[in-house]
Amino acid sequence: MWPFNRDPVVPVLRFQGPIGMATPLRPGISIASYAGPIEKAFSMSKLPSIALVINSPGGSPVQSNLIFRRIRQIAREKEKRVYVFCEDVAASGGYYLAIAGDEIYADPSSIVGSIGVISQSFGFVDAIKKLGTEPRVSTAGLSKTQLAPFLPKNPEDIARLKALQEDVHRTFIGCVKERRQGKLKGGEDDLFSGAFWSAGKALELGLIDGISDVRTKMQALHGEKVKLRVVATEKPGLLGRLRRLPGTGLDDISLAFADDMVSALETRALWSRYGL
Repeated sequence: MWPFNRDPVVPVLRFQGPIGMATPLRPGISIASYAGPIEKAFSMSKLPSIALVINSPGGSPVQSNLIFRRIRQIAREKEKRVYVFCEDVAASGGYYLAIAGDEIYADPSSIVGSIGVISQSFGFVDAIKKLGTEPRVSTAGLSKTQLAPFLPKNPEDIARLKALQEDVHRTFIGCVKERRQGKLKGGEDDLFSGAFWSAGKALELGLIDGISDVRTKMQALHGEKVKLRVVATEKPGLLGRLRRLPGTGLDDISLAFADDMVSALETRALWSRYGL
């Protein structure tokens, strides 16, 4: 006779990698790829707990905010408590995802924070001069060449970018203050400077709630028999991604690999900022 009392199950949803950065071969974390898994995670268990495991150096603030909002909306609807566990890094957009949790935990060596906004690019003006070439650009709109890498820096363009970054930063700060209300310690100039810390310091600053891992915490909450069930996120294989490209010629495949190489460099730059 089969027993009717099954072991309790906690759904675990992993957010691994850069946010929003995607090519046909290297999909990033986005609301499009995680909307389904988020819905599934909140519906697959009767326990009041959901676990999110985050290992991300950040990326798109828009995708971070969309995912954050979706998690909080469903958590309210389903009356579930969200527990977040930081792995190597939960920084910048990765920390934006983390504050979707009602409680945040990290490994002692986790890197947490980086509550700021950054924009990085290259300028090729001197290189173009050495090559003896010149940019030829035709636009309709005075600002269409703003921050173009082949033109000299324009102070007005820099000021416009800074204003945009300040707007995004204020939104990020507002969410952190809302979600960590009554827990944050230390001055705002430090907390929201874009600096990042190890888990111990992040705990002192109130950015996280404790040092723990997902299994230890869930066993403490629901007993030693609790099962952790990872929710699958759809990531099509190489051929599946290539089929999504318009056409099936070699040029499309070459373009996909070229985009993937650029994405890999951008991804490497994000991780290396935290010494990883």
